[in-house]
Amino acid sequence: MKKASRGLASVLAAVLVLGSQVLISPAPYALGQNAQTDNNIQAELQNSLKKFKGVQVSVKNGVVDLEGTVNDYAAKEEIDKKAHRTKNVVAVRNKLQIAGAGEISDAQLQQAIVKKLQYDRVGYGNAFNAISVNVQNGVVTLGGNARGPVAADSAVSLASHFRGVQDVINNISVDPLSPMDDRSRLQVYRAIYGYPSLNRYALDPAQPIRITVVNGNVTLNGVVDSQADKNVAGIRANSVPGIFKVTNNLQVANPSNEK
Repeated sequence: MKKASRGLASVLAAVLVLGSQVLISPAPYALGQNAQTDNNIQAELQNSLKKFKGVQVSVKNGVVDLEGTVNDYAAKEEIDKKAHRTKNVVAVRNKLQIAGAGEISDAQLQQAIVKKLQYDRVGYGNAFNAISVNVQNGVVTLGGNARGPVAADSAVSLASHFRGVQDVINNISVDPLSPMDDRSRLQVYRAIYGYPSLNRYALDPAQPIRITVVNGNVTLNGVVDSQADKNVAGIRANSVPGIFKVTNNLQVANPSNEK
């Protein structure tokens, strides 16, 4: 009976009552176990991040702190994902800095990304992607439309690898799956790019006239040489059977040169 009483007393000693809350002190071995777990996490991360020079990893109570400098935002994201996927990690504080911050202006960065995106997914229906780019303080915001999730992911990846980009916000709308819209896309493409006065645009891998079709509604984006080309493209899109509405957002490259 005395042994049972001593056992109960030791249990009660481990329980602290505070108002309506009951706080149970951790078992004596918990601290040592946590320290070993932290060491395991740190060792695993350091091994998986060997290719990233200049990255420091520290772990306390399952919380990972990442510090240092990486070449681009894509590397920062990759490291972050590796940390989150590591066993027993509770949280990640990503304090990594990106090299090249401020070395290139927002306007220059935006122009470079736009130019690169024009040739992204060439041969895979890039004419059906109309992705916009905005850059503020090194933060890139992608908008507009993509034909599918692969095209959207490709655009995000492309922007993430530019030196100086501090973050990438993905606001791209992925067009819904629709066999009818797929048929209309091809018909509008042929109607525009196959027309004699517009046929030269088909020779450019960038496919400067971008075609978005959502629920039978067509939007034209991109740049053409003249107002006449813009007007013809709109008329040709409107000529396709089953199209409900055409929004012609095509820009004219040098409107001041037109008579």
